[in-house]
Amino acid sequence: MELSEYPTFTVIMRGYTPDQADAIMQAMAGFEDQFGVEVTMNTPHALDVIENGNAQYGDKLKIGAGTVLTLDEAKDAIGKGAKFMLSPIEFTDDIFAYAKAHKVITVPAAMSPTEVHTMFDKGADIVKIFPATTVGSGFFKAIQAPLGKLPLMAVGGVSLKNVKDLLTHGTSYLGIGSNMFNQEDLINRDVAGLAASLQAFVDIKNTL
Repeated sequence: MELSEYPTFTVIMRGYTPDQADAIMQAMAGFEDQFGVEVTMNTPHALDVIENGNAQYGDKLKIGAGTVLTLDEAKDAIGKGAKFMLSPIEFTDDIFAYAKAHKVITVPAAMSPTEVHTMFDKGADIVKIFPATTVGSGFFKAIQAPLGKLPLMAVGGVSLKNVKDLLTHGTSYLGIGSNMFNQEDLINRDVAGLAASLQAFVDIKNTL
């Protein structure tokens, strides 16, 4: 997968059941260029969700793994077809090397300017600022003044309320977790309701 193909929004699926995950992937019909799907590795049956998702939707959807902490987890996720990998921490050199060999996008996390620079220097495609609400939207613009334009992703507390603010302050990508969908839509696996939530984020992006 090429970085140019990576979508603006990443749906973080943490703790969802396989049926809920499938409903979300169904809801993404028509939104494939706007959203990617991240299945966190600490979700029960995460590897099955990645594998089954790729079998059914992999020709259209970009499905990856999240909360990747070790090389073994990276290998397991890539083995099931993960096209990208996110983490709440830095990636090690061996994870970067393995991902690059398999053409998988790497999105490690950082917070300080030094950590951000180090991750890009080691080969990160995108660096995830986590938790983003801790540093605020101004951080994204401020850090790029001395370091130059960078592909940064905001994760942690992203919602409809701050999407516009983040995107207009130099954030290239957004990862949305629990604020992505209405809980009732998830519980009922309401594909139309889930799709409406996706549309709401796209609508805000389209106003910029």
